[in-house]
Amino acid sequence: MNSKPNRLIEASSPYLLQHAHNPVNWFEWGTEALQKAKDENKLILVSIGYSACHWCHVMERESFELQEVAEVMNAHFVCIKVDREERPDIDQIYMMAIQLMTGSGGWPLNCICLPDQRPIYGGTYFRKDDWINVLLSVSKLWSQEPEKAFQYANRLTDGIQNSEIIIPIEGPNVFVKADLLEIIEPWKRHFDMLDGGYNKAPKFPLPNNWQFMLRYSRLMEDDATHVSVMITLEKMAMGGIYDHVGGGFARYSVDGQWHIPHFEKMLYDNAQLLSLYAEAYQYSRAARFKEVVEETVAWLEREMLSKQGLFYSALDADSEGVEGKFYVWDKVEFDDVLGDDASLLHDYFDVTDAGNWEEEETNILRTKYPEEEYAEVKGLTVLELQKKIIEAKKKLLRRRTERTRPGLDDKCLTAWNAMTIRGLVDCAQIFDNVHYYELAATAANFILSELKTNEGGIYRNFKNNKKSIPGFLDDYAFLIDALLGLYETDFDERWLNEAKKLTAYVLRNFEDVGSPMLYYTSVEGETLIARKHELMDNVIPASNSVMAQNLQKLGLVFDLPEFSDRATSMLASVHPQIKSYGSAYSNWAIQLLYEFFGINEIAIIGENAKEMKREFNQRYIPNKLFLAGTNSELPLLKNKRGFETKIYICRNKACQLPVTTVDEALLLITKQYNNEY
Repeated sequence: MNSKPNRLIEASSPYLLQHAHNPVNWFEWGTEALQKAKDENKLILVSIGYSACHWCHVMERESFELQEVAEVMNAHFVCIKVDREERPDIDQIYMMAIQLMTGSGGWPLNCICLPDQRPIYGGTYFRKDDWINVLLSVSKLWSQEPEKAFQYANRLTDGIQNSEIIIPIEGPNVFVKADLLEIIEPWKRHFDMLDGGYNKAPKFPLPNNWQFMLRYSRLMEDDATHVSVMITLEKMAMGGIYDHVGGGFARYSVDGQWHIPHFEKMLYDNAQLLSLYAEAYQYSRAARFKEVVEETVAWLEREMLSKQGLFYSALDADSEGVEGKFYVWDKVEFDDVLGDDASLLHDYFDVTDAGNWEEEETNILRTKYPEEEYAEVKGLTVLELQKKIIEAKKKLLRRRTERTRPGLDDKCLTAWNAMTIRGLVDCAQIFDNVHYYELAATAANFILSELKTNEGGIYRNFKNNKKSIPGFLDDYAFLIDALLGLYETDFDERWLNEAKKLTAYVLRNFEDVGSPMLYYTSVEGETLIARKHELMDNVIPASNSVMAQNLQKLGLVFDLPEFSDRATSMLASVHPQIKSYGSAYSNWAIQLLYEFFGINEIAIIGENAKEMKREFNQRYIPNKLFLAGTNSELPLLKNKRGFETKIYICRNKACQLPVTTVDEALLLITKQYNNEY
């Protein structure tokens, strides 16, 4: 390691700080580095990763920490390190370049560019000797055959700029049941009905895929999607991808049984999984799903909560340079911690002398048997076994706190915090838990008070009392969604008004005049070689699909047809792609459900509105929007007053006569479906 730090020592990103003592003369992305490349006519080397990325650490150890490699990099390139989580706008451009060049992508991402930022060559992880050869070869090309480099740059840049052209659909947009069937039928062929997820490895949680399936199964009365969701959530909660000691999920499992995780824990995964498991509990009443929520929120509070009430970004996969060391157990230590109860729980947690994965004599805790079945075999009541398990987890957690902890990425990102706020308010409603709501409201209030720009926008990042990066579309989209969730929890219209203001800001600053879609970057943002849209739903839903749903809901709440029409146009433009690749458009598919079935606007009037809402929270209605108040100017609530609590069910611009009980309201919803579909 180089004793003298490079320029990254001034960075706020934990990922950049990890490289601050490399002998590579790293720059942050910015004017200084980009101007240096132009002034010296030097190629730019853009190296992109994130703090919890295992292979990023490996490439650093094998290449970036070595003087012989650094000498080649420093001699021929202006070297720029980028944290993909802070600057997803840069990442998406060069990721597209790598995908066009190689057919695949990932991190670490290393892209060599002309002095004007246009890419000419790149890839992901390189071994040291291969990396040096690449650097020398591309440098030689630039010095001896620059015209070839310009040809590569022209072709790649054209590909990047034209990769997401969306053509607006003219005429009325009408969606039918066949549109949903066309999406789901080919999708079903990929379900793994034994272990959950899809029939391939590695396996990612993909929360939005299963949220769509859950809602589809209820609205379309489809057994296969219902069963696949339940199997997936049960198997994930039993597998090693779930942290049975401390709560929370790892990013993915490398195998097909959810057993061996890639141990990094990301805030965005767990935020979405809170919503998914809470919704699945509301549908199924599976007790394990509630436990997963409780344990995951406990982990968020214990390990991820900042003093300001925001949530940190990630925990590393490695500790002491070894992936997963913090999380695994050998049988000797397991027995020492649990004492007399150890033998009872060996089979339950799959703990053996030999170990249960590739690292000899170490075990990734997982559960292979349902509690009812295991208790019967061991001659215990289920309650007795559950008490033993709870006590064992407490003891194991206490022991684990003595270990060297994985690295913490302690930056706070608006988009990921907004997703966490939404997860917490979903759980607060379904489990009637005020504490979850308070955690969510504290984070939201901090963002609205401390991360606002002078122009009414928001910042993306917060660390050490600093915010420096203007928000991207996902920051706005997820925050607006979170504010809608907060309103449905406490019915404070302040959240709605903030959501409306932020939406107006988005429509002004992220507009693409040639498309119904929104740009990922603001018109006020930095000019890069391409201004991209974000369209495909991945592990995180696309910012455009989230904004489309926000516009749809805000259009209903405030009776703004221009919002609702914009949402429909956005869906119509991407609709042709959904049926060919449903899992990559699952959040768009949720909107398609809303467009076809409509959204039930449930307006509750009267003094007992919140009590009535609690009763609704025990019922599963996948397509609903709650409003309540006794003296509101919202269109659906205006002029509806009185002491008696009444429920109005409205859909497709038509309201039923008010009723006074939740059962009557649910009957109205069912009757509407029977009449319309």
